[in-house]
Amino acid sequence: MTYKSMPKVELHTHIEGCAPPAFIRGLAKEKSIDISGIFNPDGTYAYRDFNHFLEVYEAACTTLQGPQDFYRLTKAILEESASHGVVYQETFISPDFCGGGDVSAWREYLDAIQMAADESDRDLGITLKCVATCVRHFGSDKANAAAKCAAETKGDFVTGFGMGGAETFGTPADFAYAYDMAREAGLELTCHAGEWGGPEMIAATLRDLKVTRIGHGVDAIKDLALMKQIIDTDVVLEVCPGSNVFLQATGGWSEHPIQRLRDAGVKVTVSTDDPPFFGTTMTNEFDMLSQTFGWGEDDFKAVNETALAAAFCDDDTRSKIAKRLEIA
Repeated sequence: MTYKSMPKVELHTHIEGCAPPAFIRGLAKEKSIDISGIFNPDGTYAYRDFNHFLEVYEAACTTLQGPQDFYRLTKAILEESASHGVVYQETFISPDFCGGGDVSAWREYLDAIQMAADESDRDLGITLKCVATCVRHFGSDKANAAAKCAAETKGDFVTGFGMGGAETFGTPADFAYAYDMAREAGLELTCHAGEWGGPEMIAATLRDLKVTRIGHGVDAIKDLALMKQIIDTDVVLEVCPGSNVFLQATGGWSEHPIQRLRDAGVKVTVSTDDPPFFGTTMTNEFDMLSQTFGWGEDDFKAVNETALAAAFCDDDTRSKIAKRLEIA
Protein backbone atom coordinates (compact mmCIF):
# COMPACT_ATOMS: atom_id res chain seq x y z
CA MET A 1 0.00 0.00 0.00
CA THR A 2 1.15 3.56 -0.68
CA TYR A 3 -0.15 6.72 0.93
CA LYS A 4 0.42 8.82 -2.19
CA SER A 5 -3.25 9.74 -2.71
CA MET A 6 -3.99 10.53 0.94
CA PRO A 7 -4.36 14.31 1.49
CA LYS A 8 -1.54 15.86 3.46
CA VAL A 9 -0.76 19.07 5.32
CA GLU A 10 2.92 20.07 5.27
CA LEU A 11 4.34 22.86 7.42
CA HIS A 12 8.12 22.69 6.97
CA THR A 13 9.63 23.20 3.53
CA HIS A 14 12.19 25.62 2.09
CA ILE A 15 11.25 27.06 -1.28
CA GLU A 16 14.74 26.81 -2.77
CA GLY A 17 15.29 23.46 -1.07
CA CYS A 18 12.28 22.06 -2.91
CA ALA A 19 13.82 22.93 -6.29
CA PRO A 20 14.15 19.83 -8.48
CA PRO A 21 17.79 19.36 -9.57
CA ALA A 22 16.74 19.33 -13.22
CA PHE A 23 15.06 22.72 -12.74
CA ILE A 24 18.23 24.23 -11.23
CA ARG A 25 20.41 22.70 -13.95
CA GLY A 26 18.09 24.19 -16.55
CA LEU A 27 18.34 27.66 -15.02
CA ALA A 28 22.12 27.35 -14.77
CA LYS A 29 22.31 26.45 -18.46
CA GLU A 30 20.05 29.37 -19.43
CA LYS A 31 22.23 31.80 -17.47
CA SER A 32 25.62 30.18 -18.32
CA ILE A 33 26.37 29.55 -14.63
CA ASP A 34 28.74 26.66 -13.93
CA ILE A 35 27.51 24.83 -10.83
CA SER A 36 28.18 21.36 -12.21
CA GLY A 37 30.15 20.54 -9.07
CA ILE A 38 27.04 20.42 -6.90
CA PHE A 39 25.55 17.44 -8.74
CA ASN A 40 26.23 13.71 -8.64
CA PRO A 41 26.66 11.80 -11.93
CA ASP A 42 23.01 10.69 -11.68
CA GLY A 43 21.88 14.35 -11.52
CA THR A 44 21.05 14.47 -7.82
CA TYR A 45 22.52 17.06 -5.44
CA ALA A 46 25.96 16.14 -4.07
CA TYR A 47 27.24 17.04 -0.60
CA ARG A 48 29.25 15.47 2.23
CA ASP A 49 27.60 16.68 5.42
CA PHE A 50 25.25 19.32 6.79
CA ASN A 51 27.68 22.23 6.45
CA HIS A 52 28.50 21.22 2.87
CA PHE A 53 24.78 20.85 2.23
CA LEU A 54 24.38 24.54 3.16
CA GLU A 55 27.10 25.46 0.66
CA VAL A 56 25.48 23.40 -2.11
CA TYR A 57 22.07 24.87 -1.25
CA GLU A 58 23.41 28.40 -1.55
CA ALA A 59 25.20 27.55 -4.82
CA ALA A 60 21.91 26.27 -6.26
CA CYS A 61 20.27 29.53 -5.19
CA THR A 62 22.66 31.54 -7.37
CA THR A 63 20.60 30.46 -10.39
CA LEU A 64 17.46 32.05 -8.93
CA GLN A 65 18.06 35.65 -9.94
CA GLY A 66 14.71 37.32 -10.29
CA PRO A 67 10.98 37.18 -9.57
CA GLN A 68 10.22 35.24 -12.76
CA ASP A 69 12.62 32.50 -11.72
CA PHE A 70 10.76 32.16 -8.42
CA TYR A 71 7.42 32.16 -10.23
CA ARG A 72 8.60 29.19 -12.31
CA LEU A 73 10.10 27.53 -9.25
CA THR A 74 6.89 27.85 -7.25
CA LYS A 75 4.84 26.33 -10.07
CA ALA A 76 7.25 23.38 -10.32
CA ILE A 77 7.25 22.82 -6.56
CA LEU A 78 3.48 22.93 -6.13
CA GLU A 79 2.89 20.61 -9.06
CA GLU A 80 5.24 18.09 -7.44
CA SER A 81 3.70 18.53 -3.97
CA ALA A 82 0.15 18.19 -5.30
CA SER A 83 1.12 14.96 -7.04
CA HIS A 84 1.83 13.54 -3.56
CA GLY A 85 -1.51 14.59 -2.11
CA VAL A 86 -0.40 17.79 -0.39
CA VAL A 87 -3.40 20.13 -0.10
CA TYR A 88 -1.77 22.76 2.13
CA GLN A 89 1.90 23.70 2.28
CA GLU A 90 3.90 26.31 4.10
CA THR A 91 7.31 27.25 2.77
CA PHE A 92 10.18 29.25 4.18
CA ILE A 93 11.14 32.10 1.85
CA SER A 94 14.18 34.21 2.65
CA PRO A 95 14.35 37.91 1.78
CA ASP A 96 18.12 37.34 1.56
CA PHE A 97 17.56 35.24 -1.56
CA CYS A 98 14.62 37.32 -2.78
CA GLY A 99 15.84 40.87 -3.11
CA GLY A 100 18.78 40.88 -0.72
CA GLY A 101 16.76 42.20 2.20
CA ASP A 102 15.39 45.21 0.32
CA VAL A 103 11.68 45.64 1.02
CA SER A 104 10.75 46.92 -2.44
CA ALA A 105 12.59 44.10 -4.20
CA TRP A 106 11.10 41.58 -1.74
CA ARG A 107 7.61 42.76 -2.70
CA GLU A 108 8.34 42.05 -6.38
CA TYR A 109 9.47 38.52 -5.59
CA LEU A 110 6.44 37.93 -3.39
CA ASP A 111 4.07 39.12 -6.11
CA ALA A 112 5.53 36.56 -8.53
CA ILE A 113 5.50 33.73 -5.99
CA GLN A 114 1.95 34.53 -4.88
CA MET A 115 0.76 34.62 -8.48
CA ALA A 116 2.11 31.10 -8.97
CA ALA A 117 0.55 30.04 -5.67
CA ASP A 118 -2.86 31.44 -6.63
CA GLU A 119 -2.77 29.69 -10.00
CA SER A 120 -1.79 26.40 -8.34
CA ASP A 121 -4.57 26.75 -5.76
CA ARG A 122 -7.05 27.21 -8.60
CA ASP A 123 -5.67 24.51 -10.88
CA LEU A 124 -4.25 21.88 -8.50
CA GLY A 125 -6.14 22.32 -5.24
CA ILE A 126 -3.04 23.10 -3.17
CA THR A 127 -2.76 26.20 -0.97
CA LEU A 128 0.63 27.78 -0.22
CA LYS A 129 1.53 30.21 2.55
CA CYS A 130 4.85 31.99 3.12
CA VAL A 131 6.88 31.95 6.32
CA ALA A 132 9.42 34.71 5.74
CA THR A 133 12.73 33.45 7.05
CA CYS A 134 16.07 34.82 8.12
CA VAL A 135 19.25 32.77 7.73
CA ARG A 136 20.92 32.28 11.08
CA HIS A 137 24.53 32.09 9.93
CA PHE A 138 24.10 35.35 7.98
CA GLY A 139 23.98 37.14 11.35
CA SER A 140 21.59 39.31 13.34
CA ASP A 141 21.78 42.43 11.16
CA LYS A 142 20.53 40.55 8.12
CA ALA A 143 17.96 38.84 10.32
CA ASN A 144 16.66 42.27 11.32
CA ALA A 145 16.41 43.27 7.65
CA ALA A 146 14.52 40.04 6.88
CA ALA A 147 12.14 40.69 9.77
CA LYS A 148 11.48 44.18 8.45
CA CYS A 149 10.64 42.71 5.04
CA ALA A 150 8.29 40.24 6.73
CA ALA A 151 6.63 42.88 8.87
CA GLU A 152 6.10 45.22 5.92
CA THR A 153 4.38 42.50 3.87
CA LYS A 154 2.41 40.63 6.52
CA GLY A 155 -0.95 39.61 5.10
CA ASP A 156 -2.89 36.77 3.52
CA PHE A 157 0.22 35.21 1.94
CA VAL A 158 3.04 36.17 4.33
CA THR A 159 1.69 34.77 7.56
CA GLY A 160 4.74 33.78 9.61
CA PHE A 161 8.37 34.44 10.42
CA GLY A 162 11.09 31.91 11.09
CA MET A 163 14.80 31.21 11.12
CA GLY A 164 16.79 28.48 9.37
CA GLY A 165 20.45 27.99 8.59
CA ALA A 166 23.28 26.78 10.83
CA GLU A 167 21.63 26.13 14.19
CA THR A 168 24.83 26.35 16.23
CA PHE A 169 25.69 29.86 15.00
CA GLY A 170 25.22 32.37 17.80
CA THR A 171 22.42 32.13 20.34
CA PRO A 172 18.66 32.58 20.01
CA ALA A 173 18.91 35.78 22.06
CA ASP A 174 21.02 37.30 19.27
CA PHE A 175 17.90 37.27 17.09
CA ALA A 176 15.37 38.45 19.68
CA TYR A 177 15.02 41.90 18.08
CA ALA A 178 14.10 40.39 14.71
CA TYR A 179 11.51 38.17 16.36
CA ASP A 180 10.10 41.05 18.40
CA MET A 181 9.66 43.02 15.17
CA ALA A 182 7.85 40.12 13.51
CA ARG A 183 5.68 39.51 16.57
CA GLU A 184 4.64 43.14 16.77
CA ALA A 185 3.59 42.96 13.12
CA GLY A 186 1.23 40.09 14.00
CA LEU A 187 3.20 37.31 12.35
CA GLU A 188 3.15 33.74 13.69
CA LEU A 189 6.55 32.49 14.83
CA THR A 190 8.65 29.37 14.36
CA CYS A 191 12.37 28.57 14.49
CA HIS A 192 14.67 25.69 13.61
CA ALA A 193 16.06 24.19 16.83
CA GLY A 194 16.90 20.84 18.32
CA GLU A 195 18.21 19.23 15.16
CA TRP A 196 21.89 19.84 15.96
CA GLY A 197 21.92 22.06 19.04
CA GLY A 198 20.52 19.66 21.64
CA PRO A 199 17.58 20.20 23.98
CA GLU A 200 19.34 23.25 25.41
CA MET A 201 18.90 25.05 22.08
CA ILE A 202 15.18 24.28 22.06
CA ALA A 203 14.81 25.59 25.61
CA ALA A 204 16.71 28.79 24.78
CA THR A 205 14.65 29.29 21.61
CA LEU A 206 11.37 28.95 23.49
CA ARG A 207 12.59 31.31 26.21
CA ASP A 208 14.19 34.01 24.07
CA LEU A 209 12.14 33.95 20.85
CA LYS A 210 8.75 32.86 22.22
CA VAL A 211 7.78 30.75 19.22
CA THR A 212 4.71 28.53 18.99
CA ARG A 213 6.35 25.99 16.67
CA ILE A 214 9.82 24.46 16.53
CA GLY A 215 11.38 23.28 13.28
CA HIS A 216 12.65 19.71 13.77
CA GLY A 217 12.88 19.69 17.59
CA VAL A 218 13.84 16.01 17.73
CA ASP A 219 16.42 16.58 20.49
CA ALA A 220 13.53 17.30 22.86
CA ILE A 221 13.38 13.53 23.41
CA LYS A 222 16.59 13.84 25.45
CA ASP A 223 15.03 16.04 28.16
CA LEU A 224 11.87 14.95 29.98
CA ALA A 225 11.36 18.35 31.62
CA LEU A 226 11.61 20.06 28.24
CA MET A 227 9.08 17.66 26.73
CA LYS A 228 6.69 18.46 29.58
CA GLN A 229 7.18 22.20 28.92
CA ILE A 230 6.49 21.68 25.22
CA ILE A 231 3.32 19.74 26.01
CA ASP A 232 2.12 22.17 28.67
CA THR A 233 2.66 25.23 26.44
CA ASP A 234 1.10 23.58 23.37
CA VAL A 235 4.22 23.98 21.21
CA VAL A 236 4.13 22.00 17.97
CA LEU A 237 7.16 20.28 16.42
CA GLU A 238 7.63 20.40 12.64
CA VAL A 239 9.32 17.00 12.36
CA CYS A 240 11.07 15.99 9.12
CA PRO A 241 11.99 12.33 9.65
CA GLY A 242 13.51 11.60 6.24
CA SER A 243 15.66 14.72 6.45
CA ASN A 244 16.86 13.82 9.96
CA VAL A 245 17.75 10.28 8.90
CA PHE A 246 19.46 11.37 5.67
CA LEU A 247 21.60 13.99 7.42
CA GLN A 248 22.24 11.66 10.37
CA ALA A 249 20.79 14.10 12.86
CA THR A 250 19.20 11.00 14.35
CA GLY A 251 19.79 7.29 13.88
CA GLY A 252 18.01 5.31 11.18
CA TRP A 253 14.27 5.25 10.74
CA SER A 254 13.76 2.70 13.52
CA GLU A 255 15.68 4.94 15.93
CA HIS A 256 13.92 8.19 14.98
CA PRO A 257 12.20 9.70 18.05
CA ILE A 258 8.96 10.77 16.36
CA GLN A 259 7.02 7.82 17.79
CA ARG A 260 8.38 8.32 21.31
CA LEU A 261 7.64 12.05 21.15
CA ARG A 262 4.10 11.33 20.03
CA ASP A 263 3.61 8.66 22.69
CA ALA A 264 4.73 11.17 25.32
CA GLY A 265 2.02 13.60 24.21
CA VAL A 266 4.15 16.02 22.17
CA LYS A 267 2.31 17.43 19.16
CA VAL A 268 4.20 16.43 16.02
CA THR A 269 3.69 17.08 12.33
CA VAL A 270 5.38 15.52 9.29
CA SER A 271 7.22 17.38 6.52
CA THR A 272 9.92 16.86 3.91
CA ASP A 273 12.16 19.91 4.58
CA ASP A 274 14.20 19.94 1.32
CA PRO A 275 12.82 16.87 -0.48
CA PRO A 276 15.06 16.57 -3.57
CA PHE A 277 18.16 17.15 -1.45
CA PHE A 278 17.18 14.28 0.84
CA GLY A 279 15.65 11.90 -1.68
CA THR A 280 12.18 12.03 -0.17
CA THR A 281 8.56 13.05 -0.80
CA MET A 282 5.52 13.29 1.44
CA THR A 283 4.44 9.92 0.05
CA ASN A 284 7.76 8.45 1.12
CA GLU A 285 7.49 10.01 4.58
CA PHE A 286 4.05 8.49 5.13
CA ASP A 287 5.08 5.13 3.70
CA MET A 288 8.19 4.92 5.89
CA LEU A 289 6.26 5.90 9.03
CA SER A 290 3.77 3.17 8.21
CA GLN A 291 6.46 0.57 7.60
CA THR A 292 8.60 1.56 10.59
CA PHE A 293 6.06 2.35 13.29
CA GLY A 294 2.89 0.78 11.95
CA TRP A 295 1.09 4.08 11.45
CA GLY A 296 -2.23 3.76 9.66
CA GLU A 297 -4.83 6.12 8.25
CA ASP A 298 -6.06 7.19 11.69
CA ASP A 299 -2.52 8.16 12.72
CA PHE A 300 -2.00 10.20 9.57
CA LYS A 301 -5.39 11.87 9.91
CA ALA A 302 -4.44 12.86 13.47
CA VAL A 303 -1.11 14.27 12.27
CA ASN A 304 -2.91 16.21 9.53
CA GLU A 305 -5.32 17.63 12.09
CA THR A 306 -2.43 18.67 14.34
CA ALA A 307 -0.71 20.34 11.41
CA LEU A 308 -3.84 22.16 10.26
CA ALA A 309 -4.53 23.45 13.77
CA ALA A 310 -0.94 24.73 13.98
CA ALA A 311 -0.89 26.17 10.44
CA PHE A 312 -0.09 29.85 10.04
CA CYS A 313 -3.30 30.72 8.21
CA ASP A 314 -6.62 32.42 8.83
CA ASP A 315 -9.81 30.62 9.83
CA ASP A 316 -11.30 30.76 6.32
CA THR A 317 -8.26 29.01 4.88
CA ARG A 318 -8.29 26.48 7.71
CA SER A 319 -11.92 25.66 6.95
CA LYS A 320 -11.16 25.30 3.24
CA ILE A 321 -8.33 22.89 3.93
CA ALA A 322 -10.41 20.93 6.44
CA LYS A 323 -13.00 20.34 3.72
CA ARG A 324 -10.28 19.07 1.38
CA LEU A 325 -9.25 16.60 4.04
CA GLU A 326 -12.85 15.51 4.59
CA ILE A 327 -13.67 15.04 0.91
CA ALA A 328 -10.74 12.70 0.49
